[in-house]
Amino acid sequence: MNITRWIKVLMFSWCMALAVALAQPAAAQCAMCSATAEAGVKDGNTEANGLNKGILYLLSAPYIAVAVVGYIWYKKYRRKDNVEINMRDEKFHMN
Repeated sequence: MNITRWIKVLMFSWCMALAVALAQPAAAQCAMCSATAEAGVKDGNTEANGLNKGILYLLSAPYIAVAVVGYIWYKKYRRKDNVEINMRDEKFHMN
């Protein structure tokens, strides 16, 4: 492994370690939604389950889109086995 590649791997690892170490917890719900979800769980309501299923549904859409694009890209640009490359055996002359 040459030195520039080693430095790139080291810098990437360092940045990822910093990102993990400095991560802060975030409250992603508004106060009204979190209060409803907490009260629903305590009272035995199923509103919190619906809220969680809705969040998972919205979360899955980007992953499905990326998977579809990746599959199309793979099918379009994969290496074909039956392609023959006919190149001449003579050397290239740059003069």
